[in-house]
Amino acid sequence: MSEANFVYLTKERLVELEKELQEMKSSGRKEIAAKIAEARAHGDLSENAEYDAAKEEQGLFELRISKLENLLSRARVIDPSQFPDGEIHILSTVIIKNLKSDKIFEYTLVSPEEADFQAGKVSITSPVGQGLMGKKVGQKVTVKAPAGLLEFEILELR
Repeated sequence: MSEANFVYLTKERLVELEKELQEMKSSGRKEIAAKIAEARAHGDLSENAEYDAAKEEQGLFELRISKLENLLSRARVIDPSQFPDGEIHILSTVIIKNLKSDKIFEYTLVSPEEADFQAGKVSITSPVGQGLMGKKVGQKVTVKAPAGLLEFEILELR
């Protein structure tokens, strides 16, 4: 498998995904099967919207299981100690200042699978993430984002 196919996750996220997959395969499948059986008991399947909805839910559920299995088969746990000190990398937490608005932001750079902008987790493949990777405290960064050019100064790295 080539390096590009790997998915980098924190140990915590890997455990979360494994737990979710296990729950889906055990109790989740049983719940879906029960919904289908209940809908089937309502009679004629050709005009049974409840049955159709349960079967569609089952299809989406199995698709999610398949995606999780694929993701976990390509997962590699990130060890932050292997990255150079003083340089922004995946799992770095950075405090940056928007030079146009003077607003301060704190972001943790994560893999695309862990990104959650509301929680301050920015993907390393996003424009901001790509612009920050490899940079150091004190540097100014210009990022081409959908909203236009953004200029940041890196204030702190953790």
